[in-house]
Amino acid sequence: MSTDPRVDGPTGPQLKAAAETFDLLSAPTRLHLVWLLARGEYDVGTLAEYTGATVAAVSQHLAKLRLAGLVTSRRVGRRHIYAVEDPHVLTLVDQIFQHIAPDGSLAPDPPTPVHPSRRSRSE
Repeated sequence: MSTDPRVDGPTGPQLKAAAETFDLLSAPTRLHLVWLLARGEYDVGTLAEYTGATVAAVSQHLAKLRLAGLVTSRRVGRRHIYAVEDPHVLTLVDQIFQHIAPDGSLAPDPPTPVHPSRRSRSE
């Protein structure tokens, strides 16, 4: 097996796919959603409460994340429940926060609902 990074490194399409994944996660609300979903399953309304974004904005973010394969959804009655099931995504999100603050000081706080009257309409 070669140890030449020019031979063994990622291909152009692999690099493009990885960059697109990082691009998706560069939006703070989407990163927050993935972080929350790495810790449990939630519906859109609950995710909107936890992030402070509108239900419409959260739905749009989740659609992009689902198309990219970063989150999954299942229907329960009239609700869609979202989750992160891929262990690679779980590791990636945890590693991001460990990278920016190895001592955990910048790790997101546990989810707490935002009062609906304080929810941002611009997200």
